[in-house]
Amino acid sequence: MLALRLTRAARPAVQLRRLLVTAASAGTGFLLLCALGHALADPDPSSSSVSRLAWCAAPLVATVHFAVAVARTDPGARPRPGLSAVGLGPARLMAISAATTALSCALGSVLALLVFLHLRGDLTGMPFDGAATDFLAAGRPLPLPATPTLLALVPLSASATVAVALRPREPGAGTGRAARSYGRFGAYRRTAVRESFGAYGRFGRQLGAARGRRTAVTTPQQEGAAGGPQDGPGNGPGSVAGDPPATAHTPPSGLPWGIAVLAVGLAVEALTSRTGGGAPGGRPAALLGLALTAAGLALAGPGLTHLCGRLLQTVRPGALRLLGGRILMTEATRIGRPLGVVCAVLSAAYAMASVQDGPEASPGPLVTLGVLLVTGCTVATLLTAAVEARQARAGTTAALRRLGAPAATLRGAAALRAGALLALFGPLTLAVAELSAWPLAR
Repeated sequence: MLALRLTRAARPAVQLRRLLVTAASAGTGFLLLCALGHALADPDPSSSSVSRLAWCAAPLVATVHFAVAVARTDPGARPRPGLSAVGLGPARLMAISAATTALSCALGSVLALLVFLHLRGDLTGMPFDGAATDFLAAGRPLPLPATPTLLALVPLSASATVAVALRPREPGAGTGRAARSYGRFGAYRRTAVRESFGAYGRFGRQLGAARGRRTAVTTPQQEGAAGGPQDGPGNGPGSVAGDPPATAHTPPSGLPWGIAVLAVGLAVEALTSRTGGGAPGGRPAALLGLALTAAGLALAGPGLTHLCGRLLQTVRPGALRLLGGRILMTEATRIGRPLGVVCAVLSAAYAMASVQDGPEASPGPLVTLGVLLVTGCTVATLLTAAVEARQARAGTTAALRRLGAPAATLRGAAALRAGALLALFGPLTLAVAELSAWPLAR
């Protein structure tokens, strides 16, 4: 009931994103039911019913990915002060997000079932003069265990993935051993230097350490008078010598793995092209190479975004380039992963479209629906991740405006980030698409 109340009281933008999740779930559920109908109409084990069901994995993954992105931007499940006192801690909010996602996806599955039954003629007469009955299995009863199982795939997968993605984590989960170490008597210690036995109680040791800490803390005026650095990492006002830097933009670690997986995928496609024969759907190795290529682009997305932000700040950057580059480096993981997925989907769609050229190889309605569903979900996930990034840097934007930064500068930094990402990922997507399409077309 609490999930229903939070769903009803959300803002129109949040409701629109949830309705998009419902539409994506309805499309995926309809494709799953069409695969079941094709299997009922042609029960031959050697038919393409299994491959049709396997092709539904891509829309399923895209729908789940989009549902997780929408759950991350849901303000109703965001931890706020005072909620833990009324029993709404992080675990309860995670459960509410999972329940809300399950409700949205379940509504989509019900809509898919109603549309499928309407096209079969079970609710009213047969529409469209009985066209496309090869995947509807009109006149045959639907198996009772299989239909709810297929329709429950999207709600269960989406809610479970949201629960795993939004699970409560320990505050020190991402810190190293040196940052979590404690000194004697439970005193917090930042350094990893071990003390010898009896060193803590040695006369004058703690007094000298305290004097050293007092002299290490300086004010900006003292730093300016001494000619010391004022804007370096770990040298800000109130910092202590030996502390870790306040903003350490560590690059994501997925770029080498993404390049390696991308190279393996292109190599598998090149080796498969030598055998030749048949469409890519009849060559599992070609599909495996295409999947590895797409996975390589998705893995390399955060690292490429971080690299793009670093390149923006090279060669004496101004305030605009510095602001745009730092934001790209900070949001590399949040923006780079869905951007890599979009590039992977576009390159795979281009490769498959180049293979199926010709008037006799026109795609059917189900293929068109699947392509539109996967492309729409990935683009919507990227836009939702951009909304999440904007919410995450709302405090920084407000601070810049209080300091007098004009709105034109912030808009210029946003346009500069978009242009830099397009200049890097656009040619990369075209190059990978051409390299993927050339072996498959042979």
